[in-house]
Amino acid sequence: MPPVFAHGRLRLYLLKLLDEAPRHGYEVIRLLEERFQGLYAPSAGTVYPRLAKLESEGLVTHATEGGRKVYSITEAGRAELADRGGELADLELEIRDSVSELAAEIRADVSGAAGDLRRELRAAASASATQVEDEGWKAAKEELRKAKAEWKEQARRAKDESRRAREEAQQARRQAKEAQERAREEVQRIAGQLQEQFAKSGGVLGSLAGAWLGGSTTTPSAPADPSAPSAPSAPSAPSAPSSDSAAAPDPDWARDVPATGDPARDLDRLLDRFRDDIRDAARDQGVTAAQLSQTRTHLAAAASRIAANFGPRA
Repeated sequence: MPPVFAHGRLRLYLLKLLDEAPRHGYEVIRLLEERFQGLYAPSAGTVYPRLAKLESEGLVTHATEGGRKVYSITEAGRAELADRGGELADLELEIRDSVSELAAEIRADVSGAAGDLRRELRAAASASATQVEDEGWKAAKEELRKAKAEWKEQARRAKDESRRAREEAQQARRQAKEAQERAREEVQRIAGQLQEQFAKSGGVLGSLAGAWLGGSTTTPSAPADPSAPSAPSAPSAPSAPSSDSAAAPDPDWARDVPATGDPARDLDRLLDRFRDDIRDAARDQGVTAAQLSQTRTHLAAAASRIAANFGPRA
């Protein structure tokens, strides 16, 4: 029998079945057998350990009904299913091909058996050409007729399953494409709001923002408190080196973030890394009012450059 599920594919298909409706383990086994038109059925020793593994990972959960566990997919499971939409579409095509190959093997076996039977019948007919057809001859003809009918039925079922798998794969591809389009639109919306969000944020380290984008900005002076008493003038002290200039961009920044091939998802990961760097530095070094004012200016400039990079939204 040709392989049906490659490594990790049965796990993905179990999530698909549970996303359709909550099911108990025996029902999952029966559905898999139906999807393959009886040509393949996994054992309980294959399905139940995988359901337990999915539950331990938080992708499915179960409730006891009538003494049996009924498994349901969780939001985390649906998220993984959505992320692997393209892989699921490929899996549907693989299942279709597997059903076709299994049906082809059955057709070959039935055809070979029928050919052997015909040869045996011809030999029997030659030996008994002068004899009246007896019950044995009738039984052989009936067996041949049944074999042909069974082959035709299996071929028809394999064809129907192949058509249905192709339609489901096409639908899965459409859904995956729609999900990618929605994600891209969401990223563009977030990019358009970055300037406002950064201006309201309480984060520090504008120097990180400038270094990340490869530029520097002029920091406005912190507004004076009109209610504070005036301090006497102090003698001028030697000027300290300015801290307003942004550090040079790190050419290896975020190189450890793996690329997924999806620009929208890669942008989300870069924004997460940028936010984490700023928060970590603020936690480790502390925040002053002057640093907050300086950071707001840097972040506003960073947001404007990022938003301009995407162009105007439609």
